[in-house]
Amino acid sequence: MTPPSDRRVALVTGAAGGLGETIAQELAAKGFDLVLCDLVDNDTLRQRCGALQAGGARVQALAQDIAQVDELAAFVDKAHGVFGRLDCLVNSAGVSVLSRGDILDVTPESFDRCIAVNLRAQFFLTQAVARRMLADPAPAVAEARRSIITLTTVAIDHMVAAVLAEYAISKAGLAHMVKHFAARLVAQGIDCYEIRPGMMASTMTRSSAGKYQGLIDSGFVPARRPGELSDVGRAVAALADGSLSYAVGQTISIDGGMALKTF
Repeated sequence: MTPPSDRRVALVTGAAGGLGETIAQELAAKGFDLVLCDLVDNDTLRQRCGALQAGGARVQALAQDIAQVDELAAFVDKAHGVFGRLDCLVNSAGVSVLSRGDILDVTPESFDRCIAVNLRAQFFLTQAVARRMLADPAPAVAEARRSIITLTTVAIDHMVAAVLAEYAISKAGLAHMVKHFAARLVAQGIDCYEIRPGMMASTMTRSSAGKYQGLIDSGFVPARRPGELSDVGRAVAALADGSLSYAVGQTISIDGGMALKTF
C-alpha cells in the first residue's frame, strides 16, 4: 500500500464516460488524486488517466463491475490501498433503459438492470466506502471534510420522464439513500450530497437531442441552453472541497432552472 500523502483522493465511478472524465478533471484541479473506476480497464480509461497525470495528478484506473456487490468490500480496500486514503466517492456510474417507451411495455430485464446498477450497486458501494472512511483516522485539520456525492436526475420530483420510467424510479431511490447516509455520517466528518443534472448535452441524451432542444427553445429550461458536463463537474468539485459542509444531505439541481414553474 502506498503511504498516505497530504493530497486528498477521490474514487470516481463511471470514469470512462464523458461525465466521469469531466468530474475527474475538476477534482484534479482542486488538488485531488484519483482512482478511476469503470466496468472494464480499456484504452479509453487509460487515456483518461494519462491526460490527468499530464496535469500533475496521481491517477490509477481500476476495473470493477459495481453490480457485483459481494466484491465491493475488497474493491474498496484495493482503491484505498492505491494512495493510502479515500476522501471522496463520486457515484457517477449508471445505466439507462434498454428501450425508451411506454411504462406499460417496461420489461423485467430493463427494470432489474436499472435497479441493480443505479440503486443496489451504489447503495452497497457507498456503504463500503463509508465503512472504509470511518476506519481511517479523521483528517488532522478540523475543516478537512470527506464526502460522498451521488448523481441522480431532475426527473424525480414534480417531473416525469415518460419514456424512462425504470431509470427514474431507480434514481429516486438514490435520492432517498443520500439522505439516510447524510444523517448517519455527517457528525463523523463525511458529507453526503445529491446532484440532479437536467437536460445535458451528453452521449446518453444524444438520441433525444432534437426533442430536448425543442423543449429548451420553448422556455421549458429558463437558462435556454442544455447543460454542459462541466456544469456538473464544477458542482461536484465544489461539494468535494468542503465548501458546503453544513448543507447536510442536500440536493443540488444542475438543471438550468427546469424545476422552476414560470408563468
